[in-house]
Amino acid sequence: MDQLGHLESFVRSAETGSFAEAARQLGLTPAAVGKNVARLELRTGVRLFQRSTRRLTLTEAGQLLLGQVSANLRGIQHALNNLATAEGEASGTLKVSMGHAFGQLYVLPLLGEFLGLYPRISPDWHFDNRQVDLIGQGFDAAIGGGFDLPLGVVARRLAPAHRVLVASPVWLAQAPAINTPGDLAEVKGILIRSPQTGRVRAWPLTHRSGTVSAMPLPASMTMTDSAAACLAAEQGLGVALVSLPFALPGLSAGRLARVLPDWYVEDGNISLYYREHKLLPAKTRAFTTFLLERFEQPEINKRFSAI
Repeated sequence: MDQLGHLESFVRSAETGSFAEAARQLGLTPAAVGKNVARLELRTGVRLFQRSTRRLTLTEAGQLLLGQVSANLRGIQHALNNLATAEGEASGTLKVSMGHAFGQLYVLPLLGEFLGLYPRISPDWHFDNRQVDLIGQGFDAAIGGGFDLPLGVVARRLAPAHRVLVASPVWLAQAPAINTPGDLAEVKGILIRSPQTGRVRAWPLTHRSGTVSAMPLPASMTMTDSAAACLAAEQGLGVALVSLPFALPGLSAGRLARVLPDWYVEDGNISLYYREHKLLPAKTRAFTTFLLERFEQPEINKRFSAI
């Protein structure tokens, strides 16, 4: 098993380019990871990394070894994880990434039920609106929309990702009538600025009949978060274009109302991402199966649809 640990330290160091990051993922010290790699180099008789103060770089021999062992190593790890369950019961730390608001509003309320079914699983849930490196950062799963799909990762649809126009009912009662998309040009808009690119995207509107129209909503203010934009709209500061899941609490409580309710923005899907592997750890398989079953319920899918 020592050799397996040496290989794991090598693979994680190669994938992250850092002994320190590999150590963080493996729960070791950077010195221990460095020693494991050094022992592997001693055993093989070749140098695997060119070391600098900033980053590790694989040698030609290191690149050859990584290509040969990385997939096989993950297969062994998955097999061991599956064996490390009590009588087939899913167990272990479940590391999942999800957005702040979506996770807290729609995933976290399911945690009690999930742990009731799988009490030996220990959740390690990270609430972050940024895309994570599922494999490189050691996550078992991630939840979000519009993620890049790297090799070895699959995406399963949880719900449609629709954006809608909302405003305060009090503000709407005093504002000029908004009956067509063209009327949006005369109101104050609260738009979302991408925290990744810094840009405000020009979204087209789609009618429930399938007709597509430009959306001339001016950006009187921008936010990087749909939940924050909803709060601004509730204060009567204008019309906000937001992801529907974040608007649902305000719509249900009457603090917000749909503007042009027959129109919406199509933004793909909210998906569950996890590693593609036949030997998926029992804890990950339990979580993905549980979550997909809950979100496949017709009432939940209908709730997330703007149509």
